Amino acid sequence: METSLEFSDNRLLVELCGEFDRNLAQIEKGLGIQITRRGNVLGLIGPADARARAEVILQQLYERLEAGRPVEAGDIDGALRLGTDPGEPSASPTDQLEMFQGGRIEIKTRKKIVEPRTDAQKAYVRALMGNELAFGIGPAGTGKTYLAVAVAVNLFIGGHVDRIILARPAVEAGERLGFLPGDMKEKVDPYMQPLYDALNDFFPAKQLPRLMEEKRIEIAPLAFMRGRTLANAAVVLDEAQNATAMQMKMFLTRLGEGSRMAITGDRSQVDLPRGVVSGLSEAERLLKNVEGISFNYFTSKDVVRHPLVAKIIEAYDKDAPPA
Repeated sequence: METSLEFSDNRLLVELCGEFDRNLAQIEKGLGIQITRRGNVLGLIGPADARARAEVILQQLYERLEAGRPVEAGDIDGALRLGTDPGEPSASPTDQLEMFQGGRIEIKTRKKIVEPRTDAQKAYVRALMGNELAFGIGPAGTGKTYLAVAVAVNLFIGGHVDRIILARPAVEAGERLGFLPGDMKEKVDPYMQPLYDALNDFFPAKQLPRLMEEKRIEIAPLAFMRGRTLANAAVVLDEAQNATAMQMKMFLTRLGEGSRMAITGDRSQVDLPRGVVSGLSEAERLLKNVEGISFNYFTSKDVVRHPLVAKIIEAYDKDAPPA
């Protein structure tokens, strides 16, 4: 059986197909179908349900191109993972909060629009927007921190918070780095680099240093949070599995009026000394049933880095001793 799709703009159709039809090949592999191209018509050959999904995905990607946005491999991967519903409405990019009311979710930042690529990521973004305190727990590469920072930037540029505060425990990852040279900033910056990387994705190059100079965006070690009240701020604690129980309690109690807090961590990568309880595990145990606090979990199926990363995580999980 074959389904035919006709596209009016040949230029956009070329972009939709990708160089050497690589975008079509990615959809073919993901859905187990064959896609033929004749002029401005694509033919979908395969099982009825797979053809229906491919039709919706291709139409949505074409609409994306019509709106002036590129189609990349990650966008196709996200469309394939999310199990698109033909009746699902598209999000409007014109209003920063309107995008959370429909089926699709888009997070607008100053430089780019970020979209969840898996159902778990989608649920996580909804939780970040709907709760004052949200936990994202899972392996590396699942977008926990990236999405939390994207939502923080969205809230900031939309005027919902006055500042962004990003924190990380300054814990060595299985290495002994010794006494690093330089001032305090130079000593802790290597620990904070992943947070700088995320912000650089969302703010223009000249704007970010100015905002940091004005203290409207702060990146600091977790220990520097003691004694502060974080009001009207979007706050993200990354690598929370390396916070001690006392540090976690200290951080959680910093939450102030008008603030949103996200806690991210990976229980399989604890770098605390042997015998020290992870603050993330204790918070999960104590706060699991507290109203207003959400817990979202990721697995290797949600990894959005290189496909080998998911296989590496699965291999290590299989070899890990039972809990």
